[in-house]
Amino acid sequence: MSSTPFRIIIVGGGIAGMAAAIALRAPGRDITILEQSRLNTEIGATLSLQPNATRILQETWGLKNLLKDSQGTVDQGFRIYNVEGKLVNEVKLSQKTEYGADRVVWHRQDLHEYLKRAATSLDLKGKPCTVRTSSRVVACEPELGIVTLEDGAKLEADVIIGADGIHSVIRPTVLGRQAKAIPTGSSAYRLMISTKELEENAPEFCRNIDPRSPFTSMVMAHECRLIMGPARGGELYSLVGLVPDEKMNEDPDAAQSWVTKGDRAKMLETFDAFPEWTKSVLKLGDNIGLWQLRDLDPLETWTRGRVILIGDAAHAMLPTQGQGASQTIEDAEALGAFFHDIQHIPDLGEIATILQDVFRCRFERASLIQKYSREAAKPPTAKGSNEIRMKPDEFMDYNCFYRGAKEWKKTQNLVSPA
Repeated sequence: MSSTPFRIIIVGGGIAGMAAAIALRAPGRDITILEQSRLNTEIGATLSLQPNATRILQETWGLKNLLKDSQGTVDQGFRIYNVEGKLVNEVKLSQKTEYGADRVVWHRQDLHEYLKRAATSLDLKGKPCTVRTSSRVVACEPELGIVTLEDGAKLEADVIIGADGIHSVIRPTVLGRQAKAIPTGSSAYRLMISTKELEENAPEFCRNIDPRSPFTSMVMAHECRLIMGPARGGELYSLVGLVPDEKMNEDPDAAQSWVTKGDRAKMLETFDAFPEWTKSVLKLGDNIGLWQLRDLDPLETWTRGRVILIGDAAHAMLPTQGQGASQTIEDAEALGAFFHDIQHIPDLGEIATILQDVFRCRFERASLIQKYSREAAKPPTAKGSNEIRMKPDEFMDYNCFYRGAKEWKKTQNLVSPA
């Protein structure tokens, strides 16, 4: 093995960047994560990984004590309520034991911190990753493997991973054109409340839905929906309100940032037709986020030269299938699988071939789940009716049975990555 390290730069220090760093760690590799923020502004919201992703964390990457060390909560299923507050459907995830893993819900900060610890830990194989904060990338040269920072510094690597999100700086350099995120016609309110406060100040809500019960509850009516569930072992309760943009009482186009503030009075006006016991929770929110939901049409490629896009930079999707973060984990797993046997410094041709293989492995599946997520965003009730048409388990088997890049390559009659 050469004494010169195989250099990998990951642009973006969020969930995608940390996951890619874990997957790519190996002896002889020098991995640097460039994050534009100070990593201290993660938003108070929950995030879920489906069985297809938690299996990768636990089995492929060997991350032990996942739930305990990350404060994750195993979700037991979905409960669907109509506008009168009547339970009309229940899907128990515990019955789906054939998936071989759980759906787990985290406070976003907790999962991010857990993955960061793993990426920089001395316990995993290879050298711990280096995280450089306040390092905003403003330009990239894919064939040369060079990124330029805002302060003018140029950094060179053998492989560059564009994990910089839906407004990716790296994406135009790969495509040779702009591909901006598309408004999908919906926006999301987000708020997090302590369960203790909920029990003390919204007892009627707690009589209808036990906020400590490990279920995701959905209340749907009039083209809007509330999606709710516990985090941190029941200490916190998360609510997301999905609203068609034309039904909002705020300007959705002004809410393109994940950290945009929402207005409580205007949110309550939007959900005025919902049961009083649900609105009692919304009234407690004092730190409300509002985000216009955008996604991407499938891109013609994710890779050019020494660069590949992953996560939201490659295939941003709506949250309606809960697969956004899980598809990011799958991307990272594919990178780890296809680079597994590389113990030298590959030349540009070999790197380009490997990255094309990763793209081929991931493109069809990620694009289809993007489509599923758009389908699931359609109004849950027919116009003028309270009958709920949404089926939260409709695409579950396809989403959750995925077994990773190794199994995919077997289907291509090629030698499987280790």
